[in-house]
Amino acid sequence: MLKVKNLKVSYGQIEAIKDVSFEVPAGKIVTLIGANGAGKTTTLRALSGLEKASGGSIVFKGQDITGREAHGLVGLGISHVPEGRKIFPTLTVRENLELAGWTVADKKEVRRRMDEVFAMFPRVKERASQLGGTLSGGEQQMLAVGRAIVTGGELLLLDEPSMGLAPVLVDEIFEKIVEINKRGTTVLLVEQNAAEALEIADFAYVLEVGYTTISGPAKEIAADPRVREAYLGV
Repeated sequence: MLKVKNLKVSYGQIEAIKDVSFEVPAGKIVTLIGANGAGKTTTLRALSGLEKASGGSIVFKGQDITGREAHGLVGLGISHVPEGRKIFPTLTVRENLELAGWTVADKKEVRRRMDEVFAMFPRVKERASQLGGTLSGGEQQMLAVGRAIVTGGELLLLDEPSMGLAPVLVDEIFEKIVEINKRGTTVLLVEQNAAEALEIADFAYVLEVGYTTISGPAKEIAADPRVREAYLGV
């Protein structure tokens, strides 16, 4: 579904992504793990058009999307849940979800997707009339994922969904990611919590200072001594 080859991203003279290559097969969960500053978030932002690639290529469903604008990529079927959630704090939960369906012409379909979100996240439904900024961190993360569900698309980019959450909520968020995947959505997951990410992923790539250095089936990556020492603490 997604093929990234020799991706480079620069901020002025600073090369944040030097040479990143990976593939995301349709219907799978693929995770990118690595330390802070490795280039994980920048990679996702390049995939969704929020950063411009300075080299390499991004191919989605056979179409070269390198350099495409973010709003055009949403229409192609790519949804992005950014680091820090980025919900609209002064809009209600319901308004956040309704706004996420702006590209969907069939408003009945938008309502159906919203009902799907409410079924998946009962706490989001309970707080439908609350302002987004009044939600807890975990509730905001659920809302952010819910917005992506309403937007739709075949590929979901998730950036640090467990950041700042209590352990019980981390488990719940990862359970929901698996559920979303089982419903047919392909997932590319960037996650600091390598143990949880490798537990649910099919394939994994390790990013180090702007390069992909280790790759393979997630279970094999989790057993790799280099990964266990550097990212799993064992």
